[in-house]
Amino acid sequence: MLRIYQVVLSLIEGLRPVVRRIELRDKDLGRQLRRASSSIALNMAEGMYSRGANREARYHSALGSARETLACLEVAQRACAVAAPATVAAQLNQIIGTLVRLVAA
Repeated sequence: MLRIYQVVLSLIEGLRPVVRRIELRDKDLGRQLRRASSSIALNMAEGMYSRGANREARYHSALGSARETLACLEVAQRACAVAAPATVAAQLNQIIGTLVRLVAA
């Protein structure tokens, strides 16, 4: 199991109050954030137990979902005046960095 997977789960937990605040102002954006962040974990878990091209494809999907999660947070900050804690941003950057390295390997 990848150690970064626990960081993903922690990120999802840390996003709960942020998602609730976003949903008060933009229900669709909050749902999109919830789906994108969940997709990071689901694709990463699938990739950890896949082989070859399928593994790389799942990690690519997880990376795309991580970037989408970041974009949701950036939009929420500007459109809804809801900012995520710095710890969430740090975790997300760590996840993206790890996935970039996994995909490039």
